[in-house]
Amino acid sequence: MGAGGRRTILVTGAAGPAGRALGAQLVGRDPELRAVGADLNPVPVTGFDTVEAVPAAGDPRYEPAMRDLIERVGPDLVVPTVSEELPRIAVFGRAAGLGSALVGSSASAAAVAGDKLLTMWTLARAGVAVPAFAPADVFASPAVALEWAGGPVVVKPRVARGGRGVHVVDRPDDPVWDQLDAAWVVQVFAPAVEYSPQVYRSPRTGRTVVVVLQKAALEHGRIGNATAVERLPDGSAPDVAALALRTVQALDLVGPVDMDVRRLADGAPVVLEVNARFGAVSASAPQILDAVLDDWPG
Repeated sequence: MGAGGRRTILVTGAAGPAGRALGAQLVGRDPELRAVGADLNPVPVTGFDTVEAVPAAGDPRYEPAMRDLIERVGPDLVVPTVSEELPRIAVFGRAAGLGSALVGSSASAAAVAGDKLLTMWTLARAGVAVPAFAPADVFASPAVALEWAGGPVVVKPRVARGGRGVHVVDRPDDPVWDQLDAAWVVQVFAPAVEYSPQVYRSPRTGRTVVVVLQKAALEHGRIGNATAVERLPDGSAPDVAALALRTVQALDLVGPVDMDVRRLADGAPVVLEVNARFGAVSASAPQILDAVLDDWPG
């Protein structure tokens, strides 16, 4: 147990969208639960007793700083919410002896989910529905990509958080193409309804909880992060829920998972990308945090 015999949860990325969504859910949740945040930008965040400063995951000071913080706080659970951090903290957690206190997937599974091209390859090989895709450098021009797709395509960095860098290309002279190389992936644009399934998969039993959220508004119109979501009644989008379940199984993910799913023109749902962590809209699916706190063996 953490300080004063209370169960303590340490959330990284506490000042980011995913961390703030968790903080909002922790307010008044349990007087015996102490929440401590960690962030590159240690500002006060609702729901956390304190937010401590830590370096970015790519900084060589990251592991020593996290080790010192964990020794001071004594958390029962460590919940990382920064995508770039996930493989590194999985490795660090093993070296630091965190064991089952670290909530999340293995380093290899997190690394695959953190690379959009590797995610597509893995899911396609497992027979999980994804849009047609390819590394950006296989196309000589946007005109070639548009002909291949038979319509608009989406370009996105292979490694990036949320909607950063995502762009719809529907013109053969789109200047964004000049920026693309093998670090980008191209997907056929799925034009219909977009969802953000929130998933929990138990590391012990494999039990899975799926909550389907429909994106009611997007940051950049056709694409981007959700600015509003609507929780769908259980059973109202069974094909999306089933696809989310197959996705976490194919990627061997456990713990909380946030993903983007969209329907093609024919109505079939496809997986666009996967985050092996809590997402920015998790407050609309509080069952996922419930499952973590109830089931995680920390």
